[in-house]
Amino acid sequence: MTAAASQSLAIAAKGLRKSYGDKKILDGIDLTVPAGTIFSLLGPNGAGKTTTVKILSTLISGEADELYVGGHDLATDPQAVRAAIGVTGQFSAVDGLITGEENMLLMADLHHLSRSEGRRTVAELLERFHLTDAAKKPASTYSGGMKRRLDIAMTLVGNPRIIFLDEPTTGLDPRSRHNTWQIIRELVSGGVTVFLTTQYLEEADELADRIAVLSDGRIAAEGTADELKRLIPGGHVRLRFAVPATYQSALVALSEATTDDEALAMQGRSDGTRRELRSILDWLDAAGIEADELTVHTPDLDDVFFALTGGLTQSQKEAVR
Repeated sequence: MTAAASQSLAIAAKGLRKSYGDKKILDGIDLTVPAGTIFSLLGPNGAGKTTTVKILSTLISGEADELYVGGHDLATDPQAVRAAIGVTGQFSAVDGLITGEENMLLMADLHHLSRSEGRRTVAELLERFHLTDAAKKPASTYSGGMKRRLDIAMTLVGNPRIIFLDEPTTGLDPRSRHNTWQIIRELVSGGVTVFLTTQYLEEADELADRIAVLSDGRIAAEGTADELKRLIPGGHVRLRFAVPATYQSALVALSEATTDDEALAMQGRSDGTRRELRSILDWLDAAGIEADELTVHTPDLDDVFFALTGGLTQSQKEAVR
């Protein structure tokens, strides 16, 4: 990868490695994250997600053949990388002993903003994150969702173009989680790049432009959510019948299906595409058979996650890469 190509990406890593003694945490992973997108890194606990974030955000050292963040070589210009990024971890950095506004002003001081610029920036962010009414209250009185909003707002004081969100919605209730999702979408619509790690597969499916699955220190698979789902077998169509005679007729016509005689149901492999479903419906019409219920199951990110991080042998993992 040329330096010019690396600089056109928000993040470009080649051969990223990290070990603690004899234990390999990251075993030569490659990452490319286009600017203005959401990239999600999935993996079981201990897979190396947080380690990856810490290396990319200069919090700990790592080795790599090439490593650019925000167009800057992390090995030779880490200070420029720090100026381009913001980091929000799974545990809030909010100081509960002071007010929300004071937390924000402290961040403004750390970014060396002038007094007037700091107050203007803080006021704008408090309003943007719907925290103005609570700004003078101790942060310890905030709900979990409010603390998360304040945490992200604090990250934005320095106007970063790349934000690392390490499990940002852990512990939040569903409403607060969805509110955080909307904040993330708004950040990206404004040109910010988001590098997201999460325990919630629904979150990655909902937000991410691209997803990488980390397993045993390596990237097991990478792509859009739809691309990853197509890697895993298991899609099927289930037909259920109310009348036993109709069920028996369907058995004769579709001999390859697996059956459930007690439920008067049968199941056949399907990729869930519109063309294939249309073919099944045409087949039913041509045979004069009417199913009382037709349901489609296509692999979801849960299936992908379990298959790539524990449900497949190494040779099977290689086959879907």
